Amino acid sequence: MLIDGREIALIDVREELIFSRSHLLWARSVPLSRLELRFAQLVPRRNTRIVLCDEADGLAERAATVLAAAGYTDLSILDGGIAAWERAGFELFSGVNVPSKAFGEHVEHACRTPSISAEELAAMMRSGTDMVVVDSRPFDEFQRVSIPTATNVPGAELVLRIHDIAPSPDTTIVVNCAGRTRSIIGAQSLINAGIPNKVVALRNGTMGWTLAGFSPDSGKTRRAPEPSARGLARAKAAADRIAKRFGVMRIGFDALASFRGDATRTLYLLDVRDPAEYLAGHLPGALSAPGGQLVQATDHYVGTLGARIVLVDDKEVRAIMTASWLRQMGWRDVFVLAASGEEKGRPPTPLLGPGPPAARAIEAQELSGLVAKDHVTVIDLSLSAAYRRGHIPGAWFAVRSRLAQTLGRIPMNGALVFTSEDGTLAGLAAGETPVPAVRYLRGGNAAWQAAGLPFSTEPRMADEPVDYWPKPYERAGNTKAAMEEYLNWEVDLLPRIARDGTARFGI
Repeated sequence: MLIDGREIALIDVREELIFSRSHLLWARSVPLSRLELRFAQLVPRRNTRIVLCDEADGLAERAATVLAAAGYTDLSILDGGIAAWERAGFELFSGVNVPSKAFGEHVEHACRTPSISAEELAAMMRSGTDMVVVDSRPFDEFQRVSIPTATNVPGAELVLRIHDIAPSPDTTIVVNCAGRTRSIIGAQSLINAGIPNKVVALRNGTMGWTLAGFSPDSGKTRRAPEPSARGLARAKAAADRIAKRFGVMRIGFDALASFRGDATRTLYLLDVRDPAEYLAGHLPGALSAPGGQLVQATDHYVGTLGARIVLVDDKEVRAIMTASWLRQMGWRDVFVLAASGEEKGRPPTPLLGPGPPAARAIEAQELSGLVAKDHVTVIDLSLSAAYRRGHIPGAWFAVRSRLAQTLGRIPMNGALVFTSEDGTLAGLAAGETPVPAVRYLRGGNAAWQAAGLPFSTEPRMADEPVDYWPKPYERAGNTKAAMEEYLNWEVDLLPRIARDGTARFGI
């Protein structure tokens, strides 16, 4: 089914940390605990061929019940779960965003993408080499940690903006990210576009810089300027060459309407511009998927293998560059639409099934009174990272899909109230929990905070934080060892992808 060319969505319904330890290559992580919040956007067509997998522990059956009730009609479960897949002699993978990470390694190997070490970059800085360092990650990641002197230019923006950052062909361009993938793809993007400059990737990115004993920057805000008229003209000429070389097709609104009307195929309409541009105005129905991140984490945006993908960009450059990589990754039906739009802001996430039962809602001020009297048990179903940043005083952290086991471990005190980031997940949990008079906080933690009520950071963990895969620099203990382990994992993906045999990467 994975190689027959038809559309298929392979969905792993275990929690993200458990998923990250061992999963099928093309599986999308959609934990049962958040299924209703994430599934409709990731797999929008109700008659998509869907295979659910778990550890043969009943999670897939529970997910199938929810999806069938929501109108999904072609549901299967992988018999025996991931253990059966391994017993059959097939490959399992650790980590997240594995297809994209493996593709980056494939690109470096196939294209011989030039790279330099942190020590070589430091020597170039000391010698005053004519160069620019461009960081190809999203702005929030750049602000957290960056290479000294770097300018933030997220991946798909590189070809659009580089001509104004490095107008002289004598300037060496160094592309970095946190690790490897976005450095490689970013550098090779500029090379493919025919930039006359010398272009290299910083080997192992900011992690490599740190492991070499150099100090990264933090809190920097240097961003690429808007392209000048001359820079834009050069970028569009480069994009035209890329489109011809990689067979990237442009379409208009008539073709988009035809795609939207085709009930036999899945369509993803993705706006690859900077998120601020998307918020200022986008086509109705388009989702924000900045091009660099779409290549870096395709499984986060596109749940159905073999689907049609239309990339939207009023300047075309970012969409064409992104499309060129998706086509090489094995996505056949990728198209570019030159457009922006009038719809502002971020559209609401579609929710599967009925919403939370209004009759069971409690307002923030009423809950605050119960908390003050110590006559309530609050269970927070937010992601563990959000819970750690702040939660209602005394609230327990728990994972929704494990509540049947967890409730027996929590000492009950007065009323039982669920909360979550915006209250939606809490309301769903309240509607399915067989506890008399269980309630949920309307608006969730956002409503609590909006009411000016205090948060606590003192944890009360009723569950392990299995809902989240921490990045190497977020892990407790020896961070440098975690970085080295992660970088070795990336490099090791190529032979494992070859053993799996289902990837269709082509350069």
